[in-house]
Amino acid sequence: NGVNWFQSLGASDVRALPLVDKASANDADVVAALDKSQLIYMLGGFTHYLGQTLLKSAAWQAMFNAFNGGAIIAGSSAGAMVMCDYYYHPAADEVVEGLGLIDGACVIPHFNTFGKSWVNRLVHLLPETVLIGIDEETGMLNDGPDGMWQVYGKGAITLYKGQMSQSFISGK
Repeated sequence: NGVNWFQSLGASDVRALPLVDKASANDADVVAALDKSQLIYMLGGFTHYLGQTLLKSAAWQAMFNAFNGGAIIAGSSAGAMVMCDYYYHPAADEVVEGLGLIDGACVIPHFNTFGKSWVNRLVHLLPETVLIGIDEETGMLNDGPDGMWQVYGKGAITLYKGQMSQSFISGK
């Protein structure tokens, strides 16, 4: 589905890589493909499995190197969650070390459906961390060197730091 979606947007060289477990996260062919990528998109699914698969793997190092070379790393749901310093593992009711691409943050996906129910717990567990609640069909992009993020889509992004919160709609 991801390949078809990106091709429908006009991308011409789109591949789904067989990165499905710790062994494939350290496979030389997968790592070489990631190292040359200009856009890396991580899909949703099982957050903790994804996070543990990528953590300290050659694939994550290749992704990070590509990012430092100008590539874009994006993700939805679990893919967005693992990019931060922390992610919430609801089945274990614990906060887990993420991949650290987005410093001092923790993404709460599906915010307008079930994600909002995690806020009180996460504010308690991560009082100094920015919680990023992302509604479905909504995203945010870091649009430039000044580090400013912009909201896109149908919903809103809600940021929490301690007991303070602020919401942003598309274009903000």
